[in-house]
Amino acid sequence: MATTSTPDSSPTPSSSPRPSPAPPRALSFDRAAAQYGAARPGYPDALLDAVEELSGRPLRGARTLDVGAGTGISTRRLHDRGADVVAVEPGPGMAAELRRALPDVPLVRGDGNHLPFAAASADLITYAQSWHWTDSARSAPEAMRVLRPGGALALWWNVADPDVAWVAEQGTRLLAFFAAELPEVAGPAAVNAGAHGSAVSPRDLPPELTFVHRRVPWTRRVPLATHLSNLGSHSAFLVLGDELARRFLSEEREHLARRFPDGTVEETYGVELSVAIR
Repeated sequence: MATTSTPDSSPTPSSSPRPSPAPPRALSFDRAAAQYGAARPGYPDALLDAVEELSGRPLRGARTLDVGAGTGISTRRLHDRGADVVAVEPGPGMAAELRRALPDVPLVRGDGNHLPFAAASADLITYAQSWHWTDSARSAPEAMRVLRPGGALALWWNVADPDVAWVAEQGTRLLAFFAAELPEVAGPAAVNAGAHGSAVSPRDLPPELTFVHRRVPWTRRVPLATHLSNLGSHSAFLVLGDELARRFLSEEREHLARRFPDGTVEETYGVELSVAIR
């Protein structure tokens, strides 16, 4: 059972409407929650430093809602930095994995379009890899309602660095594959929809809010199997069906085994961070 937070220490639950229906691709993560939690990249300390700088307050003690928390990757980082964090997640599979990984962190089932919290009850609202699953015409006013005056809305995405040669080569293969197998995400957006990240460009952010932006570069070294599992945990693969996903990932293993003969992949990211103050 999901646990709500206590009024004197965290943002206050309210009687807001039930979560709105999520897009089918958003709910596709439920079938791969354990894979997602194990293989997806985390976030560097420098990102949390930037959130503190741009929001104008320390994370320690900040009443924080991590919305679209998934399996708790960002929730854990916020909690470890001392934030008084509540995870908000609509998907039952992802929420179950978060509860398993972070049993002591309050968890509320909900989504950004209808935040189940009282007005002016949060210092910080975060969306890690999740803002693009909301209807910003609804989620932006909801964030402003729940944030206290001076509170901050922070959105961020891990995006693979296209200036790295092997990342660009993989991107070309992803474009070709999804153009053939998932035409609705073909074209310039296909790489992001497939596996290389899906940062929202400034023109896609709610125009009524004033955002400041920061890019935080970082890398991680992982076994080839983890990299492929990370790719396979993205929604475009999850909605394809197992056979097509396995085919691409098997071919990709051969490409990357030649590029990384020791079996270790260095993934290179830029975390795209956007922060708005209420």
